[in-house]
Amino acid sequence: MKQGEIKKTVRKRYADIAKGESSCCRPTSSCCGNLNVVEDISKSIGYTDEEIKMVPEGANLGLGCGNPVAIATLKAGETILDLGSGAGFDCFLAANAVGKDGKVIGVDMTPEMIDKARENARKGNYKNVEFRLGEIENIPAADSSVDCVISNCVINLAPEKGRVFKETFRVLKPGGRLMVSDIVVTKELPEFIRNSLAAYVGCIAGALMKEEYLQTIRDAGFKEVRVIDEQLFPIDAIANDPTAQAIIDKRHVSQEGLEEIGNSVLSIKVEGKKSG
Repeated sequence: MKQGEIKKTVRKRYADIAKGESSCCRPTSSCCGNLNVVEDISKSIGYTDEEIKMVPEGANLGLGCGNPVAIATLKAGETILDLGSGAGFDCFLAANAVGKDGKVIGVDMTPEMIDKARENARKGNYKNVEFRLGEIENIPAADSSVDCVISNCVINLAPEKGRVFKETFRVLKPGGRLMVSDIVVTKELPEFIRNSLAAYVGCIAGALMKEEYLQTIRDAGFKEVRVIDEQLFPIDAIANDPTAQAIIDKRHVSQEGLEEIGNSVLSIKVEGKKSG
């Protein structure tokens, strides 16, 4: 698959989500749909009731695969960067953690998501959050300018993951840290999934092997890279994703085959540090 085609497809998919015209890589009723379903999904991946209720309505689209803010040990006064910030859910949680003397920068390549996030910031009167349009392979931030980079189920969508982590390393201050949630696999996915744009934007085809993902972070310069937590990515998230389902139906994948694929897909939380 060509990188330009992947980015174009991903951008369109998440623009549709921002406008409420499509679902994400979770069950079809979750994104921009039933609020209770969105909240249930958020709780299942690590968000508390308090966190869910403290952000502006419309900020939580049920798009993540973990809660990076919960593990990021954010401190008052820090500058935080969120890669693939969407409608701003994690940014607003981070903003509450760093306080008025801190700053949060959200980066997203989809104009519709940026517009939605900025509107949510206005609704919530967040003065310490800024949203920037840009690609995470070319982060619109200065060298050594942030204390912590977070990301939630987004880097797996980037065609050049190595470049993303090198850019992340660049913008972090010495002693800064990376804290991300993402999707990886423990064995190679079937070729028909790996080569499908639909499965790519559905959070499946773009996933690296677990050890390859961790080594890519190390190769970017990070030290003390470790998996803090991991769990199987729910099979219903794959089965109910409309793009993945279309592929599965076309290829006549059995329930057993689907379960085998599901048992190889993990949601992991990873941290890494930039030497001081």
